[in-house]
Parts: sequence; structure tokens; C-alpha cells
Amino acid sequence: MHEQAALRLAVQEQRYTSVRRALVDTLAGAGRPLSIREILAANEDLPQSSAYRNITALIEAGVVRRVTGVDDHGRFELAEELSGHHHHLACGRCGTVEDIAPSARLERAMTEAARVVADEHGYEVLGHQFDLVGTCPACQRSSTEWTMPATRSST
Repeated sequence: MHEQAALRLAVQEQRYTSVRRALVDTLAGAGRPLSIREILAANEDLPQSSAYRNITALIEAGVVRRVTGVDDHGRFELAEELSGHHHHLACGRCGTVEDIAPSARLERAMTEAARVVADEHGYEVLGHQFDLVGTCPACQRSSTEWTMPATRSST
């Protein structure tokens, strides 16, 4: 993982500094996408501006990707090529985003759905990202009332 990160940064003429290594370690160890606040909590000596600057460099090099949740807070995780293929469960109430390992059954269904969409729209589908929105167990316990927030338009 670190070797791949260093190589990807080198292509961008960037160095794999100790701060960037710490960010990669933090994301790798989390098991789920993290917000900047969570990244800073795990790296107490890291200034917020440095976290943003280095996360941006890691995104540009293809080491990290931004995960869009159901709220306005960006979350970050290692690129799929470094962390392995997975999907997400997002809580529409608290904003938590969790990684889920796809089953063979789910992947077959996603492949078939991608084929149908590709046929209908003339696309060549190269991959997929699958995020489910719901209510996490903790939020279910704390309240039974929840409505899905308005979704943002992509146009």
C-alpha cells in the first residue's frame, strides 16, 4: 500500500512525506471513510490546513478518494485499488458512512444492472460504486422518527 502510494505521488512529482504516510495509515486503519474532523482527531499534531492540503495531494495522485455522504461533510478513504472493492452504508441521520464487503450475489446483481443500463444508454460500464442510505442501528435505537433529507440534484 505504501509503495503504491509513493509511486502514485511520484508520477505527480510529489513526495510521500511522513504526514502523507500518517494520513494513509489513518485511512487504512479506519475501516470506513473518515471526515477531516475524524482524521484530525487521529492525528492530533496535524494542523487542519495541512490535513486539507495533503488530502488534496493524495486525491490528485489517486491514493485517496472523496466519498459523498448524505450530509455536507466530505469523507475520505483510500482508493479502491489500494483498499479493495467495497460499497457503503450511509446513515441519513448521523451521517456515518460504513464500508461493506460485497457478496458474490450482490456483485452478480450489480453486473447485470450495469449491463442493462449500458445497453439502454449506450455506455461502456467500467466499474460501479454502490451506496445505500438508511438509518444506522444507533440512530434506530435513539429515535424511531426520521425522514430522508432532500437529495442534491446532479445537474
